Amino acid sequence: FTGAPGKLVDLADTIKGFIPVLDDLDAAMKVLENAEDKSSLEGIELIYNKLFDYLKSCGLEKVDALGKDFDTDFHEALTQVPAPTPEMKGKVIEVFKTGYTFKGKVIRYANVVVGM
Repeated sequence: FTGAPGKLVDLADTIKGFIPVLDDLDAAMKVLENAEDKSSLEGIELIYNKLFDYLKSCGLEKVDALGKDFDTDFHEALTQVPAPTPEMKGKVIEVFKTGYTFKGKVIRYANVVVGM
């Protein structure tokens, strides 16, 4: 791929460029969940799913974080809060930003809150 004149762009960089679009679509879906008219939500979900399915076929995967053990290989802790239950100590209790891997390599860490 070529990007700016004279600059070669690899597939991983191209995929990274779509992650903010996925974030924006996800945020729009969360806002529209409470709307009376569900047609807008369905339209955004359709666009999100088409884009994510294509990126997934190229090698993009979401980092599964919520409820999992905190793992610095995949998660970046934004803060720690008291765990709501003893079982949630050391686990991800909230995800602020979804993390992604591309062909098994982390291209964005999940931004999370960890129970302590």
